[in-house]
Amino acid sequence: MKAVILAGGHGTRLYPLSTIEKPKQFLNLIGDKTLYQQTVDRLSFLKPEDIFIATNSEYVHFIKEQTPEIPEENIFVEPAMRNTATCIGYAAMQLHERFGQENPDEVMCIIYADHLVRDEAEFAHKLQVAEKVAQQENTLNIIEVEAREPNVKLGYVKTGKMLQEIDGVPVHEFLEFKEKPNLETAEKYLADGNYLWNTGYYVWKISKILEEYQQHSPNTYNKLQEDKYEECENISIDYAIMEKVDPSEVRIIPATLGWSDIGTWESLFEELEKSGETDKIAEFKKIQQ
Repeated sequence: MKAVILAGGHGTRLYPLSTIEKPKQFLNLIGDKTLYQQTVDRLSFLKPEDIFIATNSEYVHFIKEQTPEIPEENIFVEPAMRNTATCIGYAAMQLHERFGQENPDEVMCIIYADHLVRDEAEFAHKLQVAEKVAQQENTLNIIEVEAREPNVKLGYVKTGKMLQEIDGVPVHEFLEFKEKPNLETAEKYLADGNYLWNTGYYVWKISKILEEYQQHSPNTYNKLQEDKYEECENISIDYAIMEKVDPSEVRIIPATLGWSDIGTWESLFEELEKSGETDKIAEFKKIQQ
């Protein structure tokens, strides 16, 4: 499996702590390492040469400084900011060009550099299960986490029946995506029990996702083939691809992970409280003000 870490975001929701010049993934927010370094560490079941970083030219120096073990040729530099559909499509094409002939069934996973995951063992296990599902069924697989509260700032997925169990992990059918709901709707999702928070942790065959781009986002696919990255649509992969695919081609792997996207000041302070890092809370609150 090849892992692609998306590390090009600007992290503006935590401004002025996180800035365009140095966004949150490259900051030491929780624990002794940056969120980006922690992301690479939790992929330690892979070789460094199987880990790829998608970022922009302004952040390449952070990648090299913070993870010198990642080969320089594994850094995919985005020519422009065009959201996740273009970024992931570009990475998939790069991987297909390098490994497609040698292994046409190679699997890739999509990971975010600015998320917090406390249960690294579960994270690795669920990725490996998702890889097996991709190999066996040629499906588009998503590792989603249990909703702990009626959060209106996260997207949700609705899951259906359990289809199989692999290595003790249930694999569910996917019914639909739900964008960020209002509070009343989020409370209903939580009470229902069949809705999970959407992490965006995708696992699929490289060949499979490129087929989906050809079918559902041909303009982006063709522009990338023509090396016209800047002309691609600025759109997320959820809108460009995932909301258009046949639900029967998608599988959901439920998880807990001790996950947070650290998307708000409140979530940052909550996680620091859990870690007992009260000195950082005081420090960051001064910056927030």
